Amino acid sequence: MLPSNIFAVSGKKEVTAIKIAEEVVDPDDIEMLEDLIMAATNEAFRAMESDSQAQLSKLTGGLGGGFGF
Repeated sequence: MLPSNIFAVSGKKEVTAIKIAEEVVDPDDIEMLEDLIMAATNEAFRAMESDSQAQLSKLTGGLGGGFGF
């Protein structure tokens, strides 16, 4: 049976909470490990969003979508 770990992500693609079961790690290091995982995951989401925007810009040829009125 797997321990009950919690990993929460907001609609903004941002990790908002991590809870790791004590039995799977050193209990003295859980909070630091949770913070490290959350920071690394959020950085990965930011990089993914930046790459997606760059790829979209290439596809649209930099069109801003405005009509210039």
